[in-house]
Amino acid sequence: MTVRTGETFEAGRAVSGIEALLAGPVPATGPTAGEGEPDTGEWSATAGEGFRIVPLWESGDLVGVYEREWEEAEEAAAGHLAELVGELDRRWGAHRAVGMRVPIFRDLAGEPLPPLYRALCDADCLGDLRVWGPVDGRWAAVSLNQCDGDAPMILVAVVADRPIVELDDGE
Repeated sequence: MTVRTGETFEAGRAVSGIEALLAGPVPATGPTAGEGEPDTGEWSATAGEGFRIVPLWESGDLVGVYEREWEEAEEAAAGHLAELVGELDRRWGAHRAVGMRVPIFRDLAGEPLPPLYRALCDADCLGDLRVWGPVDGRWAAVSLNQCDGDAPMILVAVVADRPIVELDDGE
């Protein structure tokens, strides 16, 4: 669960959140650490060497949701991602797709990963990234994620002080 549980998706709020991330601090070094609400434990951010990841939106609980109702929830989440990507494309130009296939397989094999990809895998943020940059000297990305069929769908933003690139099979 994230701090965005129960919130309605609003593209303007998501864009503002990403702009705030771009303007805010990103650790240059240090360990990766998750942040959460002290009272609830809901995830609010993860920060590590050169990056920050935050949830922008979380769908409702999907436990016991099947067939058409589940498909409608999936379509709504994909629509939120498309709306956000469209707005960011208008602001910053066309995005690049950065796949998560290689990080996922490396994670499953117990192989080392760059800190950003390790943090994404650890947070079950396994959706392919849509990346823009540099934007004001940083890179921004968004992805839609769901760790299993019953879990909520989560839209996240990433801001990094270095390029977000697709990993090669041999890296």
